[in-house]
Amino acid sequence: MPGKCYLCITMEQSRPPIFLYTDGAASGNPGPGGYGVVLCCGTLRKEFSEGFRLTTNNRMELLAVVKGLEAIRWENAEVHVWSDSSYVVKAINEGWLENWKRTGFAKKKNVDLWLRFDAVFRRHRVSFHWLKGHAGHPENERCDALAVAAYHGQNLLEDTGYITETQGLNII
Repeated sequence: MPGKCYLCITMEQSRPPIFLYTDGAASGNPGPGGYGVVLCCGTLRKEFSEGFRLTTNNRMELLAVVKGLEAIRWENAEVHVWSDSSYVVKAINEGWLENWKRTGFAKKKNVDLWLRFDAVFRRHRVSFHWLKGHAGHPENERCDALAVAAYHGQNLLEDTGYITETQGLNII
């Protein structure tokens, strides 16, 4: 199998790192929820969010990371994820996700999102960093504002993964 061409390697090495800031929120747990994402790469910045009718905070925290990683347009990007979610950061940094995969996600929640995360996570070189929420970090505060505004918005989406999970139909 041939290796990558010199031009492809040079382009990958010359791309700036991506800083992905995420936050999820839910009013009640479960309740209406949303996520907010801020992506920064060099001088470029992109913000986006979505709101859901019925979900959980942990699902929105994880979905924010998934959506942020899915928004990256090239493979093998250097990505620094900043999240105030201990659930998400520890799942990666402390190896929980690998253990959950080995056990077939036995008795775990959010399996649909973890599988989706795992697929997109493997496309990049990702490091996770925890930051204290509601502590004045500008990007984290912006993500929180986006998430809250999203679940207060009109035309909230259905979190079909949450609905399926609560009905006992977890699919692996």
